[in-house]
This record gives sequence, C-alpha cells and structure tokens, in this order.
Amino acid sequence: MKNPAFLAVAALLAVAAPHAGTAQTKTTPKTAAASTDQYVMHDAEVLLRQGTRLTPLTKNVVLPNGTKVNYKSGIVEFPTGKKTTLREGDYVTSAGDIVFATPASAAAARGDNSVPAGAQYTPYVQKGAAPTAPATTTVTAIGTPNDLTSLLTRKVQLLTEKISLMTPNPANQAAINSLNQQLQQLDAQIGR
Repeated sequence: MKNPAFLAVAALLAVAAPHAGTAQTKTTPKTAAASTDQYVMHDAEVLLRQGTRLTPLTKNVVLPNGTKVNYKSGIVEFPTGKKTTLREGDYVTSAGDIVFATPASAAAARGDNSVPAGAQYTPYVQKGAAPTAPATTTVTAIGTPNDLTSLLTRKVQLLTEKISLMTPNPANQAAINSLNQQLQQLDAQIGR
C-alpha cells in the first residue's frame, strides 16, 4: 500500500507542473549578447556588428549589465542612469562599455565641445610591435625634454624618501628639512 503523504505530494506536483512553464514566460528576458558583439552607430542607426557582419536592429537592446541601447536614436543609458548618445563609428561592447571613434565624440560624451570635429586619434601601436615612425618630443623651457623628465624623476624619488622618513621620530626632522631644501631647488629648476 502506498503512503498517503507520497500520493499528496505527487498530486501537487502533477497540478503545478503545467503552470511552471507559464510563470517563466511572463517575465521579459534580457537580450543576451555574445562577448564579441558590438552595437555600432553607422549611417545614423545602431547596428549589431558580429565579426564583419552588420545586422540592423529592430528593437532596443538591454545588455546583461543593465546598459540600454536605443536602436533608433543611439542613446545609451547606463545602469547608473547616466545617458550619452553614440556618434558615427562609436560602439557599445557586449559588456556595456563605449568605445569612441574620434576624440570629438569622446569629448562630446563628457560635455566638452572644445575638441575639433575633425580630430583623429593617433594610430595605436600594439606593445612589442615595431613603431611605424619615430616619436616626436617637444622642447620645454628647461632646455630638453630629458632635463624635465630627469628633474621630475628626481623629485619623485625625494618625495618618496620624505614619506618614508615621516614618523613621529624627531631624529628624522633634520633629514626631512634637507629633503625640503632639495625639493625647493628642484621646483625652482622646473619653473614652479
């Protein structure tokens, strides 16, 4: 003979099983994105870029981290509530990060309109790759770039040494005073 408690549990499971699937379908799932998917602004509309393939979007996208991308306007709303608008070539990664195509679009996102619209980023050279052209440096008021670099490096060293000496020990005060004098001399050479 079967246990009456077992029969009651089995009956409850039989009644609940058909409704388990309907409870899940009522929630609105977030759009899942592959880790390489990008939502790029191209010709005044947001497209899904998967590798080299571009696909027009038909609805807004909600990324797993809560970032929302409006496919019509290119407005991106972060989970914090901050909003920005994509410009031509800008894209949102599947992780919810924005990659700006130009310095002007990056500046506009932070409310800075002082960057010229035609400004371009300098070409990126991957670490370890041979540089395409020698780097140019500017000459400072001190004379050569290396002078300023060496002075600033020395200042960092002195400040680090000063921090290590700053304890309640009065014996360190003479060393701290000496470091302060050296720092003043460096500041005079740097032009401050």
